[in-house]
Amino acid sequence: MVKKKTKPKKLKKAKKKIAKKNRNISTKKETSNKTLNLSADQKPEIKKIKKQPTEKRQFNIKDYVVYPKHGVGKITAVEKAKIGEIEINFYKIFVEKEKLTLTVPINQQSNLRPISSINQINKCVSILKTKPKIKRTMWSRRAQEYDQKINSGKIYELAEVVKDLNKNTDIIADQSYSERQLFEKAYERLKSEFEAVLQITSEEARKKMDKALGRNQNLLDEK
Repeated sequence: MVKKKTKPKKLKKAKKKIAKKNRNISTKKETSNKTLNLSADQKPEIKKIKKQPTEKRQFNIKDYVVYPKHGVGKITAVEKAKIGEIEINFYKIFVEKEKLTLTVPINQQSNLRPISSINQINKCVSILKTKPKIKRTMWSRRAQEYDQKINSGKIYELAEVVKDLNKNTDIIADQSYSERQLFEKAYERLKSEFEAVLQITSEEARKKMDKALGRNQNLLDEK
């Protein structure tokens, strides 16, 4: 019997093709990886300075504004500063009553409000003329409510605190220490806005408010 011979040449060719294909695939992978590495190494790092998100600018230098926790202030400058990689624009605001300079980022100017209109000041005078509301709740709770109103930045609420804590007198004994403190804080905040809006002196603003409140004028303060 004659045995059929296998075809080793064809098998060898097939194996060579498969091996060559595998080598090509691995070579392509290596090349692409090298290309990626090279492009990553060669590509320069670009650092972008992040800009602070801004709100529509409302205020200018010399404008009077009200910052709720400090009262009336005057914008003395609009400046820029770089903190880390962020560029920040901010207002410099001088609060005369507290001899304090505030730095307020422009993107947080929602915390500021323009000073009131003359009509709003007239409404405040009307509020000061009304009778105080007498509450029966504990003083600690009322004091907290008054403090929140004072720091709200809302001028009508400020006028209400002045009106409610007013004793129609300058005699210290007629008020407790904490009542006196809250009254003076609200009174001075409101008076400073009267001065800025009506463009009058501190003494003129005091007289206008005291007249509305029906307070006895302290003769020792008058010259």
